Amino acid sequence: MRVAISLRPANENWAEASAYVVEAERLGVDYVWSAEAWGHDAVSPIAYVAARTSRIRLGTAVMQAGTRTPALVAMTAMSLASMSGGRFILGLGVSGPQVIEGWHGIRFERPVQRLRETVEIVRRAVRGERLAYEGRVYYLPLPGGEGKALRSAAEPRPDIPVYLATLSPKSLEMTGEIANGWLGTSFMPDHANVFLDHLAAGAARAGRTLAALDLQVVAGVVAFGDDLHRLIAPRKPGLAFTLGAMGSRQHNFYNDAYRRAGYEDAAVEVQRLWLENRREEAAARVPDELVLKTNLVGTEAMVRRRLDLYREAGITTIRVEPAGDTLDARIATLARLLELLRAH
Repeated sequence: MRVAISLRPANENWAEASAYVVEAERLGVDYVWSAEAWGHDAVSPIAYVAARTSRIRLGTAVMQAGTRTPALVAMTAMSLASMSGGRFILGLGVSGPQVIEGWHGIRFERPVQRLRETVEIVRRAVRGERLAYEGRVYYLPLPGGEGKALRSAAEPRPDIPVYLATLSPKSLEMTGEIANGWLGTSFMPDHANVFLDHLAAGAARAGRTLAALDLQVVAGVVAFGDDLHRLIAPRKPGLAFTLGAMGSRQHNFYNDAYRRAGYEDAAVEVQRLWLENRREEAAARVPDELVLKTNLVGTEAMVRRRLDLYREAGITTIRVEPAGDTLDARIATLARLLELLRAH
């Protein structure tokens, strides 16, 4: 099982973030992913660390589809693949209406179809094909105008992998059907079927098996110790934010995923408390069990058992956030996890 990390600079300290990635590469970490929501974009940080690394794979987790044209997504992917020596992975997702409509001012319409068409157009562009496309969302070139079907002037990059971050059953099936990999969040190996059954169904529709996909999931914070209360308590506000704030009352795909995994009562109650601005109560309502299932915290034996569950579920890569108040402490935690994996 491989290991990935996230590129998230604390207090916008990019020098420290870069040093973290460089040291993670030295330790043997396989991937680094850069996210975007309504702060920094996902692309610029990857370009920043691409120049400082040589082996680690670099990806966007995720670039928001719909906020860029498919052609611009392809141009960006080809640029990053070129600059990184072929190490770039294009991770795409649809985000949600709260961000797409509130931050970008774009209607959150037909997100699954939009994502599918984006992938199809991007793949044509990176192969060096002329872009003539007739979809339900995108039509290239626009009819009745002066545009013509163009071919990228950049060197073709047909091997850029496309990974999709999806949560709903319909979008998971599409991922299984068309993607090279899946970027999973809100994932618990104890309830893997909530996601993997839909991915497998989509893969079967394309005449392949689930083994054709690189299954990368967020395994949360890594923190070692035997004082579980001390390890669990700091994780609850983050989960409360996910359940309550990562979407609107009507559309919170993360909340929906936890509900499908059997935590409906807690998910509904935490969201209600959060939206009523009762944040501390919302965090307190998060079950300890949910923290333990979505993070790698506890004694080495407990963490080792969680790693076993990810392996048994067929997960190929876990993305982790090593705990620590300093860069050295985070690196030490990461090294300890890697040693556990190698020894086991």
